[in-house]
Amino acid sequence: MDITTLFTNKPNPDIPALAPGDTVKVSVKIMERGRERTQIFNGVVIKVRRGADGGNFTIRRVARGVGVEHTFPFSSPLLERVEVSRHGKVRRARLYYLRGLSSKASRTKERREKG
Repeated sequence: MDITTLFTNKPNPDIPALAPGDTVKVSVKIMERGRERTQIFNGVVIKVRRGADGGNFTIRRVARGVGVEHTFPFSSPLLERVEVSRHGKVRRARLYYLRGLSSKASRTKERREKG
């Protein structure tokens, strides 16, 4: 018996194709005091993991001089919308080196689309 036969994950259709280095805007549903609201989390995708459980992606941003990272599952129903604002030009799959850079030094060049 394999775990993939027990669970079938439905991918969230509101998530476009993501790649490391992309700058994204994620709208997340948050429950506070019985009320539901939407919070936007801007940042750079530093890791994309795909797997049998549906996978996840990690976003990093610098807020008030402190680095903040958040990991979102691809199959999460709490994600309302994910918008890609920039496609970054990177040569690695994991961008952990951005943790040691300042926010200005961690900027990446924009990837040009072919065509």
